[in-house]
Amino acid sequence: MKNTNMNLTNAMENRDKIIVKTSIVGIVANIFLAGFKAAVGLLTNSIAIVLDAVNNLSDALSSVITIIGTKLANKLPDKKHPLGHGRIEYLSAMIVAAIVLYAGGTSLVESIKKIIHPEKAEYTVTSLVIIGVAILVKIFLGRYVKAKGEAVNSGALIASGADASFDAILSASVLASALIFIYTGLSLEAIVGVVISIFIIRSGIEMLQETLNDILGARADREMTVGIKRLICEEPEVRGAYDLIVNNYGPNRNYASVHIEVPDTMTVDELDVLTRRIEAKVFHETGVILTGVGVYSYNTKDDEASKMRNKVIETVIAHDWALQIHGFYVDIPAKQMRFDVVFSFDIDASEGVDIITGELYQLYPDFTIQIAPDVDITD
Repeated sequence: MKNTNMNLTNAMENRDKIIVKTSIVGIVANIFLAGFKAAVGLLTNSIAIVLDAVNNLSDALSSVITIIGTKLANKLPDKKHPLGHGRIEYLSAMIVAAIVLYAGGTSLVESIKKIIHPEKAEYTVTSLVIIGVAILVKIFLGRYVKAKGEAVNSGALIASGADASFDAILSASVLASALIFIYTGLSLEAIVGVVISIFIIRSGIEMLQETLNDILGARADREMTVGIKRLICEEPEVRGAYDLIVNNYGPNRNYASVHIEVPDTMTVDELDVLTRRIEAKVFHETGVILTGVGVYSYNTKDDEASKMRNKVIETVIAHDWALQIHGFYVDIPAKQMRFDVVFSFDIDASEGVDIITGELYQLYPDFTIQIAPDVDITD
């Protein structure tokens, strides 16, 4: 576990360096863009360009908060926070979302004022060239930041990259409205400002929703959970991997527990070797730390037990709300049967247990039946 923690720390440090470096590039680019656009907007009396500049400024501020959040999230664990401070990144993302919402709301108000009290814009060739250059910068910045975000699994950078690409589209709409005004005399400045404001607000709401999902505890990524189960089931002694629960304590900080189904002939010593091998394998391949590996045993010495297992499975999965049965074991001499059932969210688990128990008592009236209900937590 010591080597695991060291590897995790090194990986986090490298990840943080990339996030900070990429965010600094975003800050510098957005400050320059905001400055040029603000100057052009004020000189040409264009509300759309000024609001576009405000959007760039909010992007720069978001990058600053991303850096602060990343630094705080990388603080070493302490007694009060033994699993680290990784979730601070989610809190910083909420602050970024709030800034975006505020910028969008303010822009919307100012744009509506310009619709009510319009002012004539005056464009120059220089101002149009600056807007065109800004569009190209945002396109390249968006691709760069998004690629870095995907490389280090940073939701904040991926979102910033996508936002930058979207900003390029918004800037293009500002340029288009300017050209329309020059050639037709039709002023769409304030209307374009309203459109930009609405998109900014929408972006802020989406960011807030994603962050709240992370804080509340969203369903674990399917690719990750299926991959972990596949790695475990590659072990020849393991017949199945179940009850995988992944707890997230920040980006790339995942701790999990799982049950494995193994033959009832294995010794404790053999199980110890197996579980340690599985823990090392899963961390090496996925970066997920398995904090616990529970065990289900299955019958290997009695053909009658296998027949009973097949009959029970047939009975249980006949119900749409019974997604899976696992951990089946029967002690025929003692007339005891036990297993777990994964229930969907379409039925109350206790109700499902009562229904299945009633059906099985009709098949095996002399047996004691113990059913443990599981929740459909991971794929």
